[in-house]
Amino acid sequence: MPHLTKHALFEQFARIGKAVASPARLQMLDLLAQGEKTVEILADQSGLTVKNASAHLRALRAAALVATRRDGTFIYYRLADRRVHDLLRCLQDIAHRQLAEVRELMRTFFTDPAGLEPISPEELAERVERGEVTVVDVRPADEFVAGHIPGAISLPLGRLRTEADALPRDQEVVAYCRGPYCVLSVEAAEILRRRGYRVRRLDSGLPDWDRLGLPVAVGP
Repeated sequence: MPHLTKHALFEQFARIGKAVASPARLQMLDLLAQGEKTVEILADQSGLTVKNASAHLRALRAAALVATRRDGTFIYYRLADRRVHDLLRCLQDIAHRQLAEVRELMRTFFTDPAGLEPISPEELAERVERGEVTVVDVRPADEFVAGHIPGAISLPLGRLRTEADALPRDQEVVAYCRGPYCVLSVEAAEILRRRGYRVRRLDSGLPDWDRLGLPVAVGP
């Protein structure tokens, strides 16, 4: 009997493993960590068709990793629990530590050519409080509205390419995106550096900032 109970439990644990055994579903969890989204937005931001995105969301919902709410004709998806983001970050960090391929990709795409260390949330919070930096959020606008670092300027990457020169030049600029494995802030830092700005990037994302208990602003 104890053996059967243990087997039954591990079968249920395996449901979570099966649900996240897909690059597309992991990407969706990463997107949903930024705030709730419709299937149409998720499909657009993940490069999937709406049909494929819906199928992946059904698998995630069957494993109780995402939840939904209806607003008129729209259904909004969100992470079912904040600990789902912990699971995602744990998977990413274990892969970074254990897989040489991940470390090589990180060296290729995340090493700052100017040799500047990324800034931590704690240091950034102190510098924001002292008014020493300009903070730029390069995520899509819907994610900025769902939550952002107070005082941050919303400049998604497409707009940053055309509007970067409007940023003040008398302060260091700090760019941030979805998390430590998001390349948007890396691209943003390079764009700003080419325009002559002193720039660094946050070494994590808004969900990590929030989990540290640092202030989060909501709205446009």
